[in-house]
Amino acid sequence: MNRPRETPYRDELLADRTVHRRYEDGREEWRRRDSSTVVRWHDNRGMSGTDELLGQRIIKRTYADGTVIYGRDLGYGRTVWGQGETVMVNRTSFGGRMGVLLGGLGLATLAVTAAQFPPTALSPEEEEELRQQAQSSSGGGGPDGGEWGDDGDTGDDGGGFDSDAGWDSDGDGGWSDDDFG
Repeated sequence: MNRPRETPYRDELLADRTVHRRYEDGREEWRRRDSSTVVRWHDNRGMSGTDELLGQRIIKRTYADGTVIYGRDLGYGRTVWGQGETVMVNRTSFGGRMGVLLGGLGLATLAVTAAQFPPTALSPEEEEELRQQAQSSSGGGGPDGGEWGDDGDTGDDGGGFDSDAGWDSDGDGGWSDDDFG
């Protein structure tokens, strides 16, 4: 088991329906949904790219230079990146607040097991298989096969969103627990 570095963040829905994400380490990202499974982003350090939700709670982050890394949504507004080096913790939503509560109990990032790590690499065929699995298992619901409610939540606080509602599902503008890490 690994005790990863925790990086908390908060999301703010802006008037133009984009999201301003502020990390406690000083980084900032401006994010906009490109499709039901892709979010485009750029940050205050000159980086940009996309986050794509694949199946099995795997997130593919592609930087503008073509570099690809993978993350895995752990639920409760937490996303692990790499081989457990970093866990992003959303402090914005219910899942994030639940993560704060768990963190207060010392449980938020107590340990991340190797089984929770995202893959280090995927072939294009493996990525496509994950996309197809997510699409076929969702039956029009969320990317992990769950039924997404109007609050953009599967009930497991894992970071789902209502693909039909886009950004417009409720008071948080449809921005979910973590919207792709």
